[in-house]
Amino acid sequence: MELENFKLLRPFGPTIAKVKIPENLVKELNDYTDSIISNEQKKKDLDWGKNLVGNVKQEFIIEKDIMEKIGWGKFLATNVKEWILQTNKREITKFNIMNSWIVRQFKNEYNPSHWHNGHVSGVGYLKVPSNLGDTLQKNKEVNNNGKLEMVHGSKAFLCKPTFRVTPKVGDFYFFPHYLMHAVYPFFDSEEERRSVSFNATVDQSLFNE
Repeated sequence: MELENFKLLRPFGPTIAKVKIPENLVKELNDYTDSIISNEQKKKDLDWGKNLVGNVKQEFIIEKDIMEKIGWGKFLATNVKEWILQTNKREITKFNIMNSWIVRQFKNEYNPSHWHNGHVSGVGYLKVPSNLGDTLQKNKEVNNNGKLEMVHGSKAFLCKPTFRVTPKVGDFYFFPHYLMHAVYPFFDSEEERRSVSFNATVDQSLFNE
């Protein structure tokens, strides 16, 4: 699979990889999610909310056969391999997806600070509201509505402990499972903020280095 706009980001200690989800894969994931939403039994069977910390409307697990059918697993494996190769100059020989899921977030909903299981994780965006809302006080210089915030370490001289991501459709970020992160709520929009995430393991020997 061809890599699309692969870029390494080092805002602090851990390396983050930013890539583009191919447009056809964004469509496949959205179509799959919409098919779940329209099927009451599927919504119950694939409900993943009890396993996650988010205070959001809906969260669905992606079925393994669907991941293989649409190429989602291949996309994740290809980019994780490149990420680790560019970061540690080592090639992985094992890649096991523990789970991958869809998050449907609407106004006033949020995901509190948390980390993931496994070795590597990531999040990308399938739908983003056209307006994430204004800050309550109009004189604020920074608007974090709907943003993803990653945190590592603490504030110190010449050290920035946070990295904030403005969601854009097709953007996907890979990060180590232990990296603490949160998602801020947004306001003034009835539109959906739809994201896709995953957890996976790689060679235990590489993880232990």
